[in-house]
Amino acid sequence: MTENTEKNFESAMHSLEEAVDRLESGDLTLEESLDWFERGVKSAALCRSHLKEVETRVELLLKEKDGSLTLKNFELE
Repeated sequence: MTENTEKNFESAMHSLEEAVDRLESGDLTLEESLDWFERGVKSAALCRSHLKEVETRVELLLKEKDGSLTLKNFELE
């Protein structure tokens, strides 16, 4: 994750946590609840997007039988 992406991810995660906290408080009107829910959904989507970006950039360094090191793309099993 680049520094800028990491900051954006952290910001989105903070916004998501804030939305969850507000919604769990139970002190909001229906309209306020809908607004915070929308913010939370947008923040969650941004977090997923950042995590997907990172996932595509992850590489594993594997040691071959002959001792050489090979970079391979990370693949989920």
